[in-house]
Amino acid sequence: MVQGEGEASNNRIQLAPTVPLKDLESRRWLSLRWFAGLLVSLAALAVYAVYTGSQIGKLRELQTEIIDRNRMDSLLLVRIQNNLNTLGLAMRDMLDANEPYPLSAWRSQFHRIRVDLEDAVEREARFAPSIRTEDQARFLAWSMDQFWAALDRVFELAKRDEQEARAQIRLSLQARQAALSTAVSRLLVQNNESEQQAAARTAEIYAEVERNLYIFLAAMLALIAAVSVYLVNYNRRVFDQVTALSQRRSELAQQLISIQESTFRSISRELHDEFGQVLTAVGTLLQRAHRKPEAADLREVHEIVQATLEKVRALSQALHPIVLEEAGLESALEGYLATFEHRTGIAVRYVKAGGGCLLPREVGIHVYRVVQEALNNVARHSGCRRAEVRLTLAPQGVRVEIEDEGVGFGCRGKDGLGLVSMRERADIVGGTIEFVEGAGGGALVRLTVPVLVEELHAAGI
Repeated sequence: MVQGEGEASNNRIQLAPTVPLKDLESRRWLSLRWFAGLLVSLAALAVYAVYTGSQIGKLRELQTEIIDRNRMDSLLLVRIQNNLNTLGLAMRDMLDANEPYPLSAWRSQFHRIRVDLEDAVEREARFAPSIRTEDQARFLAWSMDQFWAALDRVFELAKRDEQEARAQIRLSLQARQAALSTAVSRLLVQNNESEQQAAARTAEIYAEVERNLYIFLAAMLALIAAVSVYLVNYNRRVFDQVTALSQRRSELAQQLISIQESTFRSISRELHDEFGQVLTAVGTLLQRAHRKPEAADLREVHEIVQATLEKVRALSQALHPIVLEEAGLESALEGYLATFEHRTGIAVRYVKAGGGCLLPREVGIHVYRVVQEALNNVARHSGCRRAEVRLTLAPQGVRVEIEDEGVGFGCRGKDGLGLVSMRERADIVGGTIEFVEGAGGGALVRLTVPVLVEELHAAGI
């Protein structure tokens, strides 16, 4: 009988799934893809950093080599142009007939202008932009030298003939001064055009950097979105697998508990029906025979048989309480609590309330096992000598509470095998179980089981 039920039960056991090689390869491939994605992201970031650095370098070059240099050169050209205008005014005054001074009197003024003009030309040559040709630079210096050489000849000529000297001023010096002013004006225009081109190039670089920045940000956002979608889908698959594994684990635990209860019930019946009847019969025969001369020996054998019978009945009761099927949950609990008090020395106060709820046998055994496991935890972990069991029966269901005044769950943890077993039993009967702190600071286990009408009909009630 036991073997048949055990074999049938074993046929229903589902082994815990192992991790297939395909899943391991998938995880390894996932790690490689993560590493490759990280390398690609770092490479893209490095390329963009190099590109941005080169563009900033170009901007700096435009700023320092063209724009600032052109601005300084333009200021020096304006200074040269002012000096040339001063020369033009001075030559006009020299040719004025109303001037009472000879031409030689102007020599010192021209010398001061020459010193300032040569200094400005020398400085301008150092700040000349790179777009200026060597011919343009040589022309300005050569024209200046030619002008001062002609001016020196005019002053030498003025010592002999002022009228001829004035004529040379009109014919030569004023023309040279106008040519120099025109050349300087061209250079100013060229600098202005170069500065405008540099400003336009700067705007292009800024626009290009901004455009590439938007492209880079869009690519990063697309990459982040793709990775996020992938992670969401991957995590969903992982959560589904975890949920499936958890459900299979719970199903396996419930199957094992059901098999355990079925095995216990079968063994208990065998002990109660077979061994109990045999020992009872032997005890009866010995009791009849103890009046013979060998009464003392037979009495001793009778006592041994009686003790063995009590142990067999206790073992049968521990494996599966027969009284639970015969008299119901209330009587089974009363008998177990008395045995528990006698065995452990812990005083248990039993409070029963309500009535009218006839539990199916499948529900009653799990409620009984929860009380049994909770009281065993009280004996092992609470450190107190008193406990209370409260059973409430109602038409809509049953509630049982086991409370002690010990150390509570904070010192003993909530992940023991016994607590796991209680949770699984609560799930089997469709109830809820709570592990909370009691009113006196100890532990409180509360099991609530709703009894459905369909279950009562299925149980034949």
